[in-house]
Amino acid sequence: MFRLTGKSTTHCDGVTRREFLSAGSAGVVGLSLADLLRAEAAAGLGSSNKAIVNIHLDGGAPQMDTIDMKPEGPRETRGEFQPISTSVAGIQLSELLPNIAAQAEDFAFIRSLVGSAGRHDAFQCQSGFDAKEQSSLGGHPAMGCVLSKILGRVSDPAPTFVDLMQGRPLVRNSARPGFLGPAYKPFRPDLSSMFDRPLETAMKGELARLGSNHTTSLSLNAELNADRLHDRNSLLQSLDSIRREVDGSGMMDAMDRYSQQATGILLSGTFADALDLSKEDPKMLSRYMPNHAVSGYRNATADEPKAALKLLIARRLIEAGVRCVSVTFSDFDTHSKNFSRMRYTLPIVDHAIVTFINDLKDRGMFDDVSIVLWGEFGRTPKINENGGRDHWPRVSPAIMAGGKMRGGQVIGATDRTAGEAISRPVNYQDVMYTLYHNLGITADRVTIEDPTGRPLYLLDQGSLIGELV
Repeated sequence: MFRLTGKSTTHCDGVTRREFLSAGSAGVVGLSLADLLRAEAAAGLGSSNKAIVNIHLDGGAPQMDTIDMKPEGPRETRGEFQPISTSVAGIQLSELLPNIAAQAEDFAFIRSLVGSAGRHDAFQCQSGFDAKEQSSLGGHPAMGCVLSKILGRVSDPAPTFVDLMQGRPLVRNSARPGFLGPAYKPFRPDLSSMFDRPLETAMKGELARLGSNHTTSLSLNAELNADRLHDRNSLLQSLDSIRREVDGSGMMDAMDRYSQQATGILLSGTFADALDLSKEDPKMLSRYMPNHAVSGYRNATADEPKAALKLLIARRLIEAGVRCVSVTFSDFDTHSKNFSRMRYTLPIVDHAIVTFINDLKDRGMFDDVSIVLWGEFGRTPKINENGGRDHWPRVSPAIMAGGKMRGGQVIGATDRTAGEAISRPVNYQDVMYTLYHNLGITADRVTIEDPTGRPLYLLDQGSLIGELV
């Protein structure tokens, strides 16, 4: 039987939401999640405001300099930072995370994230899969693209999935739709005029090769009104009809869907307004800006302090109806000058995430929004000759909050150098499974079809992180 998680809510007719869904799944063979959600809406059982904010720490954060301090470790591994106590007895964090430490009851600290594919992008953090899997069919889709497939509608005033990632995740197209096709790609507004995140020299060439189609334009030509836009779309659909008849892949239909949704979103203005911070209360803008002097060395690829405002945009997007937002903070690829670079970057992230959480709490949104902070891998225990830490796929740190998850706890443990998980290993798919669960989706029960028509489960290995729910 098809199963959705969540509380059992009784409605005026005496039928619970769970009974309604179970009855529907028992009576229809092959009923999809989208079918159930549409049936639920038609029956007047309401809709969900739950959302995911996926925060990528671009480059891979050093576990032993953030949430897994090893002050008694060997000199060549323990680093320069000191642990500080938190609001939860027995939990210590880096001295560079004082705000998170002061609200540790809101956070779950995963010290034993394993299974990194070792790829230097955000794809695994977006999908739970190694990019090599299903590569012959286009690869697995990012979670946000899956949600667009099963939850999104062409008529929605805001897209289901918005990718605000910059830098390496943008160049490597980490939040991609894979075998679902372009109809389910994320809306990707160009943030370059809002936030300064310079690209590495080699990546400038990579971005140029992507062409101008890697971001989504959010403005209409002043001479193109709604009527003309409708006429233009009708003409394009007519011209495409012949090609559609011979297009066995369904790509033309996919492009039609994306074009229709894009048109509706642009005309509604709701989504564009959410991205316009001039419409936000100046006091809230000030609240998000770090109110302390950021020290340390700013690398050429590092975010500026006002990058904290990315999370304000994320909150505004969720209020507009977006169900999944991806954000990135740089720079964690610290092959050199690890400690001075962390002195610059970590306080920005520390301020941003706590401000975001308090903002969600003030608006009654914290229980509905699930948050994860993580990177593509951890960093080497041993400090290299350049004062840096290199790539370390064996174990990584992750922080989770919101979504009614249990905070104030540490999950897993590593050895004396934070180099190996020695208890409670957590896989990337376990995190994704838990995020799906928080949306009411059971990831090893729901399927989507690949291009050959074969149904694939949303995840094939993950399981619920029981400590969080």
